[in-house]
This record gives sequence, structure tokens and C-alpha cells, in this order.
Amino acid sequence: MRIALITPYGREHRNGNWHTASRWARFLREAGHAVRVQVEWDGRPADLMLALHARRSFASIRAFAERFPTRPLLLALTGTDLYRDIHEDANAQQALELAHRLIVLQDRGPDELAPHLAAKTRVIYQSSPDIPRRPPASKAFEVLVIGHLREEKDPFRVALATAYLPEHSQIQVTHLGSALSEDMAQTAEMAQAKLPRWHWLGQVPHKTVLKHLSRAHLMVISSVMEGGANVICEALAAGVPVLASHMPGNIGMLGQDYPGYFPVGDERQLARLMAMAERDPAFYADLLDHAATRRSLMRPEQEASRLRQVVAEFEQNPA
Repeated sequence: MRIALITPYGREHRNGNWHTASRWARFLREAGHAVRVQVEWDGRPADLMLALHARRSFASIRAFAERFPTRPLLLALTGTDLYRDIHEDANAQQALELAHRLIVLQDRGPDELAPHLAAKTRVIYQSSPDIPRRPPASKAFEVLVIGHLREEKDPFRVALATAYLPEHSQIQVTHLGSALSEDMAQTAEMAQAKLPRWHWLGQVPHKTVLKHLSRAHLMVISSVMEGGANVICEALAAGVPVLASHMPGNIGMLGQDYPGYFPVGDERQLARLMAMAERDPAFYADLLDHAATRRSLMRPEQEASRLRQVVAEFEQNPA
């Protein structure tokens, strides 16, 4: 099939949406499909459209639905879609109705949808290949945070938590990700100056992110809104346990009974869990065991198979 894959962010952004689009395009090409990845649909005929982000890709979704109303339109929902836009944005709501299939990235996603929308929804966990472990770079207990500095990520929660760590702790936190505003950059510089355990490296290549992951002891994701973070997949692929804010997108990735949750916005509880992970081998082993169980859902062959199955629903009878 000729597939138009629409992502609101191009290669230059190197964010989660781009990585998802790039990976899905490869999976579909390997299955024999012809895939064009575009930020906005150029109007060229396609047998199927696969769009990421209901609100940001709405112009392409509407144009394709108007020109080819009987051709399949698949829509993958992001965190801002599920937990904000579809509840308040008319374009996002219309995109849900226009789509023939909805895709969510973790198993709590359908909870946000009306029954008639949940019925046409499929779950596709994102994935990462195995990331071999490397020896730690120092004697410190290395904690990693991965993500651009933006409001939805609650990016300074881990920095604040370092102020509540025990004095003898060997925890050092490295944050990888660019500031998406001047205010965020200034706050990061101030935090780095005042909190000696927190280090902001800014934007780095993806291979550098993976290198840091391969040596980390722990990763923290403190988001207030997530659709199914690919950094969780990568952490599990590297054998790195995760501490995560207790919100639906993270629960859908790590499971209801995962022991590494802290309340959204609670840096004191996060500090307590970070200290436990450092000094309590039983707690750390429990995190690893749960992470290994969830890892089985997030392997590339699983993601590729689920994606191809959704597309295959329309191959025999595209209308």
C-alpha cells in the first residue's frame, strides 16, 4: 500500500514523535509498503494515511478525509491528545471521529475515550532494541532524566528532589534535553548552580542518550502528561529501572503494581524512592524484576507486528 505517514515534528526536532514516525516507517517499508513521512500531507494520492497527533495533524487529517473519504485513516494519539486536547479542542475531537482506527501507546489509553471510540482503538507499545550495559563512569549512583524542558514533563522535579537526599548519598542526576523556551533555559542554569547533584547537558545526539542509559543505575520520568513515553522503553531495554510519576500514561507502560511510582509533583517522595533505590538492594531488585516483565511488551518485533496488523485490517478491503 501507499502510506502517507504524518508527524507534526520533522527530523530536525528529534523528539518522541519523530522517533516513533521514523521507526514505524521502517517497520512498514520492511513489510512491503511504500511510505512517505511528511509534516503536512502534500496532497499526493495514498491508499492509507497514518497520522500522529490529533490536534497538530488535523489539517492533514481533514484534507485526506475530504479527498478520499472511503480510504483508511489511522490516528495515533499522543499524551497531549489523550489527556488534554481531545477533552477541549474541537479539531482534535473531530479527528477522532474521522479516523477509522485509533492507536494508543499504552494500555490505559482507551480509558480516556468514549465507548464508540474505544471500540476502534488498538494498543501498540513502542519499543527499543536491547542496549548492552557498560561499566559505570564513576562511583556515583547515576540517575538519568531524558526529555526536553517543557511544562508537560515537569522537568525540574528531579532537581528539586535532590535537595531532600541524605547528605551521604552518592546520587548524581544528569538531565538530557533541550530547553524549549528561554525561561526554561534560565531556570535550568539557576538550578544547576544551586543544586550540585543536578547536571543539565542540554540537547545531545540520540547515540549519546543511549550511551548514558547504558551506564545509568536509574531513570526518572516525572511528567504530568504522557501518552506512552519511548524513554521508558529505552530504559527497560538497557536494564535500567524507572521511577515514574503516578499518572495514567506511565501506569499504562509500567503496570498498576509497579513499585516505583511517586505522586505527581511530589519531590519529597521522589527523593525517598531515589534514596531507597540507592541503598536498599531488595527494593532495587524489585524494580528490576517488574521492569523485566514489562520489557517483554516493548520489543521491536512486538511493535512491528502490532503495527502491521492494524494496517493489514485494511489491506484486503481498503474501503
